[in-house]
Amino acid sequence: MEVASLTQRPPSCRTVFNKRGHIKLKPFLGFFPHGRITHFSQSCSWPKECHGVGVSYQITASADFSRRRPKKMSNARPKNRAPEGFMPTTPVGTSTQKRDQRDIEEKVVSIAPTSSEHVAPNSHKLEMRVDADEEVPLEDSREDRVEEERLDESIGEANEISSANKSAAIAQKNQVVKNGSISRVDEDMAELGKTETGLKSDFQNISDGMALEERGFDVPKSDATRKDKHETDEKIKEASLKLRLQMEENLRKEKIEMLGNENFLKGNKLFVFPPLVKPNQDIEVFLNRSLSTLNNEPDVLIMGAFNGWRWKSFTMRLSKTHLNGDWWSCQVHVPKEAYKIDFVFFNGQDVYDNNDEKDFCIMVEGGMDVHEFEDFLLEEKRKELEKLAKEQAEREKREEEQRRIEAEKAAREADRAQAREETGRMREVLKEFMKKATRSIDNVWYIEPSAFKGEDLVRLYYNKSSGPLAHSKELWIHGGHNNWKGGLSIVEMLINSEEKDGDWWYADVVVPDRALVLDWVFADGPPQNAIVYDNNNRQDFHAIVPKGIPEELYWAEEEHQIYRKLQEERRLREEAVRAKTERTALMKAETKKRTLKRFLLSQKYIVYTKPLDVQAGSAATVFYNPANTVLNGKSEVWFRGSFNRWTHRKGPLSPQRMLPSDNGTHIKTTVKVPLDAYVMDFVFSEKEEGGIFDNKNGMDYHIPVFGGIAKEPPMHIVHISVEMAPIAKVGGLGDVVTSLSRAVQDLNHTVDIILPKYDCLKFSNVKNFHYRRSYSWGGTEIKVWFGNVEGLSVYFLDPQNGFFGAGCIYGCRNDAERFGFFCHSALEFLLQSGFHPDIIHCHDWSSAPVTWLFKDHYVHYGLSKARVVFTIHNLEFGAGLIGKAMAYTNKATTVSHTYSKEVAGNPAVAPHRYKFHGILNGIDPDIWDPYNDKFIPISYTSENVIEGKRAAKEALQERLGLKKTDLPLVGVITRLTHQKGIHLIKHAIWRTLDRNGQAVLLGSAPDPRIQNDFVNLANQLHSSHADRARLCLTYDEPLSHLIYAGADFILVPSIFEPCGLTQLIAMRYGSIPVVRKTGGLHDTVFDVDHDNERAQAQGLEANGFNFDGADAAGVDYALNRAISAWYDNRDWFNSLCKRVMEQDWSWNRPALDYMELYHAARK
Repeated sequence: MEVASLTQRPPSCRTVFNKRGHIKLKPFLGFFPHGRITHFSQSCSWPKECHGVGVSYQITASADFSRRRPKKMSNARPKNRAPEGFMPTTPVGTSTQKRDQRDIEEKVVSIAPTSSEHVAPNSHKLEMRVDADEEVPLEDSREDRVEEERLDESIGEANEISSANKSAAIAQKNQVVKNGSISRVDEDMAELGKTETGLKSDFQNISDGMALEERGFDVPKSDATRKDKHETDEKIKEASLKLRLQMEENLRKEKIEMLGNENFLKGNKLFVFPPLVKPNQDIEVFLNRSLSTLNNEPDVLIMGAFNGWRWKSFTMRLSKTHLNGDWWSCQVHVPKEAYKIDFVFFNGQDVYDNNDEKDFCIMVEGGMDVHEFEDFLLEEKRKELEKLAKEQAEREKREEEQRRIEAEKAAREADRAQAREETGRMREVLKEFMKKATRSIDNVWYIEPSAFKGEDLVRLYYNKSSGPLAHSKELWIHGGHNNWKGGLSIVEMLINSEEKDGDWWYADVVVPDRALVLDWVFADGPPQNAIVYDNNNRQDFHAIVPKGIPEELYWAEEEHQIYRKLQEERRLREEAVRAKTERTALMKAETKKRTLKRFLLSQKYIVYTKPLDVQAGSAATVFYNPANTVLNGKSEVWFRGSFNRWTHRKGPLSPQRMLPSDNGTHIKTTVKVPLDAYVMDFVFSEKEEGGIFDNKNGMDYHIPVFGGIAKEPPMHIVHISVEMAPIAKVGGLGDVVTSLSRAVQDLNHTVDIILPKYDCLKFSNVKNFHYRRSYSWGGTEIKVWFGNVEGLSVYFLDPQNGFFGAGCIYGCRNDAERFGFFCHSALEFLLQSGFHPDIIHCHDWSSAPVTWLFKDHYVHYGLSKARVVFTIHNLEFGAGLIGKAMAYTNKATTVSHTYSKEVAGNPAVAPHRYKFHGILNGIDPDIWDPYNDKFIPISYTSENVIEGKRAAKEALQERLGLKKTDLPLVGVITRLTHQKGIHLIKHAIWRTLDRNGQAVLLGSAPDPRIQNDFVNLANQLHSSHADRARLCLTYDEPLSHLIYAGADFILVPSIFEPCGLTQLIAMRYGSIPVVRKTGGLHDTVFDVDHDNERAQAQGLEANGFNFDGADAAGVDYALNRAISAWYDNRDWFNSLCKRVMEQDWSWNRPALDYMELYHAARK
């Protein structure tokens, strides 16, 4: 111990608070400076620095100055051997000296600058007391009691340290002698003895001083005395702390020396102090350089991190130590989150000691475990994501504000330019106009006074007999100024002048401010009542204002007024657009929210959760009804689940036996949802070990999780199609490709489309169209063009063999060859371009070859990641190719659930029903939107549907020449083919006319015979019912929008209909569908009289009228009920219009279903 070598300083004594009476005091003896202190009376004048408070007391220190408290037993540390090379081994010994050494180790408390404070589990405490000889009852003040407690504590600490150091020194001396080490124990023991003697002397001096006070040497208190007392207390505390720290540091060094010697003798390369590493502390890492690959390196550094190199990396330089051997060390702080320290040593360049490529590691005891750390990381990531999202939002807000400022600046400049232009044009016109103006016309008119200015009252005289008003009973002036700027501003009745000779009449007129020229005519009456005018032979009358406003000032003010007007008009216009945009976005968001809820409840009869929207980091209860599944009647049901498409880091959950729930039909289990979950995955089984499974026909059950820190990785979907709306559309296939792609892209997935580059493409709808590259395949060069269509990336393949320069999409004799070549070249494009899509989606017979070409030529040659999905839009065309595609595809779909059942027996489909699913098509809500439709007279939503449809009906009647009256209007918008039920359409038109309704048809027939048949029907109807029937046998996009909005009913009597979009668009515009129950019509239209329960099962309400048969009676049954409802109960009918508008038939729900299918295809 290096106590004596430190500088001595005078001791400080503290004032003892006195009261009248006797008290047993335990005076505080602080830790005084290092070394002996013997001259207390000389260094500290008692009367000056230790004043009493009125009464002196005699204090006697007891002889029993130091007593050892009972020793506490410590728990043995587990003797798990650390990995070879870096974990120190606990010294083993049986001698008394070794036991004493362990006692010392237990008492070490390290708070030195190179390590954090470490308190051993059990330590011995030594207690020093100074007792008074007498104990006399005394009423202590609160201040005295607190002061006494402070004295007790301080004296106890002093004695503990003193005794501990003394014992430690003895034990250490014995230990180092046995180990053959050289130490300073003898000198330290001598210093301890001197310190203890000095401390006893100081206590005696304090006692003597207090005895003096008791004998009557009282010194009055003062503020200076209290200040001195406080300073004395602080000095004593500071001295005590320094002494304790020094002693503890010495003990720490001795322990480290012991560990260094032990590890050196054992040949260990590494040890740490303290040996038991805990979180949130400083440790020292020691490396024996002589045993390391760095033994010849002058610089040694440590590079590491925590918890498998996943948390808080560090790099530090090691320093040579005084320990026996070539030991180098540095200090490392262990964070509170650590459960393991990972590190290597290196020379700062390229020489490493990495524990034979296994890295060094030290386990941290008493902190987090691996799973707790994972959860901690997730929480940290959540906080970081929230911070990033906030920063991004603020950045976007600033950018938006900057764009707004720039746009406003540009708008101001544009308005100023427009104002200058308009002012210049007006100035030129007025300049020419003023050339024709005069001060008077002889014998016709004149003004008095002749010199006047704006706001002057002048008298204008008119000779009645000079013009066409000679015989009028009244005369009026209708006037304005500056070429009638601002319209009519002067209206006065003229009075006959008795002072003037002849037939002169006059009116007193106030000259308008800022007038350069006056404009007027005379009439025989006021405005709206005048018949005869004198307008100066259609030139009007004009008089110059002689003393008018200076012309330059006038035009400067005029330009400013025009500018202000333009600014206000722009502001109102932009506010209207902004309000409409915000409302549109709000309505779309609300619709999506309702649709998601409907999606989550769509299987409630089998499975649902509470809460419905499962939140990450919380618990969710899963309810399951086995009665509707393959597990019906099983004695027990087990839940088997995981998260994130079965890829969660924690793996599958343990099977959980489901328990009865309160509702009786369902059973339940509760699951803790981790913070990094984005979807919950589960199936059900009859036994814990498996048995029969309900896995939703291979799709598994999936419930989205909200609020998690992890987001679902985006998929890459590529559509290979021969149609795409609006650039290459023939039928519904083109609409599906575009709308489905947009909806999936809105879910944050990547979508590309590959399309032939027809020479008949509507290139006006392609943005940023440009040549990208070329490649060779099939003996021909294929040029690749790229463009953006409806926000989608489209690659156009242009083979130089002329396959797609025929001026059409379909209709060539070699269509199968053309499209087969396209399919193969599309796959080759993906391969040669380095694309690695997750899903390749192909459609109908025209791109069916993709399925088998992919399996035969590409799945093992660069596109192995992809899976193929095939959609049947209409089985009436290319059944053979469709059947082959069904055999090769991973998953197959058709465009409605009912149509999938209707074609399930078809030979092309029947063998593959296990992978065949029906997913309903949707409509594009941006294209078909009555709130933003430019083809209808007024915008409307479900809130003002009646007003909007009334205006649209009137506009439709006016455009088609129908009688403008309030009658039920039935609309038909279709291709005229047998599939669409043309015989039922004809009957429905006549039936509507019989019910005194109006009928409108828009459509054309590809078959000339059918087209001619409807031309004849149109001629007949237009002659017999011209005011109530109109057939438009052509394609007219704007008219279709007007019919959807203006019709009360839309008729769709298809013989078969895979999906049908007409009825969906009709409901979007508040028109009620009247349909035949087939395919997608049955899946989307629920009869108001018969399908309420079926609608409720889908989370909907009844929305139309339908019929079963394919004859006139079936049509009449539905149509009569619909028209009768319109006549008999308009309020109910209007509420039905509002209801159907609020139902979501967009791609919101189908897109979710397709994503589930894509994931199932990839399993």
